[in-house]
Amino acid sequence: MFKRSNFKRALVTVAAVLCTAPALAGNPLVKDKFTADPAVLADGGRAYVYVGRDESPDDKGYVMNEWLVLSSCDMKNWKEHGTALRYDTFKWAKDSAWASDIVKHDGKYWFFATVSERAANAKAIGVAVADSPTGPFRDAIGKPLITSAMTLQTDIGWDDIDPTIFIDDDGTPYLYWGNQVLKYARLKRNMTELDGPIVTEGLPQFTEAPYLHKRQGTYYLSYSRDWPEYTVYATSDKATGPWRYRGKIMDANRKTKTVHHAFLEFNGKSYVVYHNAELPAGGEHRRSVAVEEFRYNADGTIPFIAQTEAGPAANPSASCK
Repeated sequence: MFKRSNFKRALVTVAAVLCTAPALAGNPLVKDKFTADPAVLADGGRAYVYVGRDESPDDKGYVMNEWLVLSSCDMKNWKEHGTALRYDTFKWAKDSAWASDIVKHDGKYWFFATVSERAANAKAIGVAVADSPTGPFRDAIGKPLITSAMTLQTDIGWDDIDPTIFIDDDGTPYLYWGNQVLKYARLKRNMTELDGPIVTEGLPQFTEAPYLHKRQGTYYLSYSRDWPEYTVYATSDKATGPWRYRGKIMDANRKTKTVHHAFLEFNGKSYVVYHNAELPAGGEHRRSVAVEEFRYNADGTIPFIAQTEAGPAANPSASCK
């Protein structure tokens, strides 16, 4: 006979295991929500990932109202911090918490976000700022930084999406973005004004999701190519090119035609964060953010990176706060 005291001890044991087990480990990073379009930040020995939340009830269209933030001390086990901000943080926006990027500059956290501008009924890029990586974020300028009226290279209303923000070694900020046509502009160091013209960059078969990072003197511009999308990259010795095409680094996804990524250096190792749609009910508009560790080749090129369910091994940071 199973005594009640034994049953109580069993419950205590199970509870202890559940309390000590990581809430989020392996891929995808979040298993009870759909997430997409990751942005990354390393700060204070902790890695932060910002994701748009896919809320489509029927997988028949994008429903995205907010950006969530997660963090990790080891790139394996992740903690949810809830909502970082919503599309209506920007009072001029009508919907669409699409892809974003973030950077720390002068002690503040600058969040560049794609939303729909109400007045133009087209995608635009706004800038939010916070004193903490988890927020609260506030609109930094009260209006869009980039609007569809400023870029006339296409006749679509979603060509001003997917910002990537990069600050060069001399302190110059650059903003890259675009769909179908890649565009970039220098920013003033206040992060809220353009510092020169918008320039178009003629990368072959560019679709969207540019990401710019630098390593050992080389600039890496990665992006989504073709449709369905796969991830490729190019290199240069300047943040503004010219760019040398280098090839594919991640395959197209099985259950969604999009792929969106960001690179991160954390505790001496290299990572790529991306989305697929591998949760059981995942699909085109129900995506999931994941992470992989990789090593640059000896010549500095990026290898092909396979998607995995396990994700990276734990890489704990002693300085994690």
